[in-house]
Amino acid sequence: MNQNQPKQQKSYTGVVVILSIVINALVVVLFFLPEYQGETGFDIKILPLLNAIFNSFTFVFLLAALWFVLRKNIKLHRRFIFAAFTTTALFLVSYVSYHYLAESTTYGGEGPLKYIYYFILITHIILAAVIVPLALLSLVRGLTMQVEKHRKIARWTMPLWLYVSLTGVLVYILISPYY
Repeated sequence: MNQNQPKQQKSYTGVVVILSIVINALVVVLFFLPEYQGETGFDIKILPLLNAIFNSFTFVFLLAALWFVLRKNIKLHRRFIFAAFTTTALFLVSYVSYHYLAESTTYGGEGPLKYIYYFILITHIILAAVIVPLALLSLVRGLTMQVEKHRKIARWTMPLWLYVSLTGVLVYILISPYY
């Protein structure tokens, strides 16, 4: 290999695609499974609250990551992105557990708030599926120091991920009286 040629960068696109498909497929499958009939030993109704808490932390961590990257503090930006991925992963475990153990809760409100709830819910669901590959690609490109590619995708990822984490909390607040 010629020393003047740039080093070949390993592509993680396949891993991102597979993880995105597996995560999104798992969530879809949960809606078609019957409710778990066994005994859990604890009140599973706490899990939606945990989901909202994890989403809240993700939102705050993402805001902090954005704050630090805008101030060119890459070290703290990375730490808050890792924190956001951690709380998102904890959310996913809690979310999957709850939807495996319980039937989906239906919204019981009426009037204009019902339409607002469903708008928030539908956009949240669609963008939550979209954010999986975007967040993973952004992470990989940041970690592999593909700075320009990272910036291009992060411009889309950050606002969408902020929206998904915030609307996750709003969905919980709006539906929590019906659990």
